[in-house]
Amino acid sequence: MNSEAAKTEVKRDSRDAARAGFTLIEVMLVVIILGILATVVVVNFVGKSGEAKDSIARTSIQNICTAVEMYEMQVGHLPTAMSDLTASIGDTPPPLKNGIPKDPWGTDFQYTKKSETSYEVRSAGKDQQMGNDNDLTN
Repeated sequence: MNSEAAKTEVKRDSRDAARAGFTLIEVMLVVIILGILATVVVVNFVGKSGEAKDSIARTSIQNICTAVEMYEMQVGHLPTAMSDLTASIGDTPPPLKNGIPKDPWGTDFQYTKKSETSYEVRSAGKDQQMGNDNDLTN
């Protein structure tokens, strides 16, 4: 092989190698695009945890209300306190056999018997303070 042919072969090999890899600009573009996508995903999911906790609290309130109604059907009157729902009624297991749940923020649910026929179950909500606008009730 003569020296001119060898130089042409080396140039062709170096051009093929350059085309086979990514340039710094291409890699930076990919990283920027991935960063934008990650930002969009994070922004869309950040607010969802609060909505999910609200939904969990509402479901728990409904479950407690079901337990209150079961208690009323078995005993004939509304419970006076939430702890009544954890005690066995005769031979039947308690309506809340797993104990009194806490809301998703770690606060106890509040049960209030308002009259002989009405009651309220309340969660303090995300601020964990009872009696304000963000409380969740039945």
